[in-house]
Amino acid sequence: MSEFERKFGRYAIRNLPLIMILCYGVGYLIRYINPGFLMYLNLNPYEVIHGQIWRIITWLLVPPNDNNIIWVLVMLFCYYSIGVSLERTWGTYKFNVYILSGIGFMLVGAFAIMGIAYIAGGYLVAAMYSQYVAAYFSTYYINMSILLAFAATFPDAMFLFMFFIPIKAKWMAVVYAVLLAVQFVTGNLFIRVALGTSLINFLIFYLTNRRGLGVRPIRMQSFNRSRSGGNVFRSRSSTGEVRPTRDLSRSSGIVTRHKCAVCGRTEQDAPDMQFRFCSKCEGNYEYCEEHLYTHTHVRMS
Repeated sequence: MSEFERKFGRYAIRNLPLIMILCYGVGYLIRYINPGFLMYLNLNPYEVIHGQIWRIITWLLVPPNDNNIIWVLVMLFCYYSIGVSLERTWGTYKFNVYILSGIGFMLVGAFAIMGIAYIAGGYLVAAMYSQYVAAYFSTYYINMSILLAFAATFPDAMFLFMFFIPIKAKWMAVVYAVLLAVQFVTGNLFIRVALGTSLINFLIFYLTNRRGLGVRPIRMQSFNRSRSGGNVFRSRSSTGEVRPTRDLSRSSGIVTRHKCAVCGRTEQDAPDMQFRFCSKCEGNYEYCEEHLYTHTHVRMS
């Protein structure tokens, strides 16, 4: 855990995937009731600097273009499930940083376009380019970055393409990456900037977490459960020695909310420690930040 997270992690927005889906739902509702009202919510940097500062936030309500209500519901459920999985695995703070940094990079790109347009041609050119920014900058690319992050974290997770064709997340991500590359090459300036800035957060995330993404853990951990006399966990140290660690929270009568399935530590033992559930383990297993990416996944069969 970084020092920055220790200081500001408490301010992270919890249940951010649910908040995002509710924003999309409100946006789709506005589109069906009064689509013209979305013109006052989209990301127009020229209007922002002229007093309509709410656009910095309300553009997140503008959903991707889609008129099929069934597909919209499926999409909302899919992105909610993906977001919840990432938040549980990464933690609330890291998921917040990933999403908010992607939004921030897109805002920087939008205002950079307006600034360059103003330098090149004055207010009229800046206003015109800002209208194009409003048309092309949307949450579509934020959604793509979430999907790519999920595929990098859980490459073997299965999706049902067209509701019945199973496909692994890593292959779906490859398809999306190709589509995004085609859009970048064939698209105009605004598409390229929107796409590029929205994926900066994914590139940073991937480059800084490559050792824990979709690869076999470097230091494997194993544990055995004993139902008699409490839970006894066995962890392998760096010297190769197997050391049993007894779960003392149950025997001492202390009720804890989190407990690592490898070392047995709880929030009582390490108040600043982060605990996460592993989506690859079959069962409800939680791990501390030290063992989240280094444990042996539990398989029932």
